[in-house]
Amino acid sequence: MRDTVDIARHHVPACAVITEAFWTQSELVARSVGMPDVPRVRVPYPLAGAPRDTIAAAARNAVDEIMHALGFS
Repeated sequence: MRDTVDIARHHVPACAVITEAFWTQSELVARSVGMPDVPRVRVPYPLAGAPRDTIAAAARNAVDEIMHALGFS
């Protein structure tokens, strides 16, 4: 989350990809650093250690939202 904020502060399109388990924490971090509207996209939890096809499906399901958040749609 902080990396996304740092990038966005340099006026570079940025989007944090956050798992469901950390969504609330990411919102608190964004607010605490003064960027509550920094783009974030929610993906399922857990992904670490998940089968490759599960991770690929999560990425496919999130790509349109990520592209929109980055201003490409």
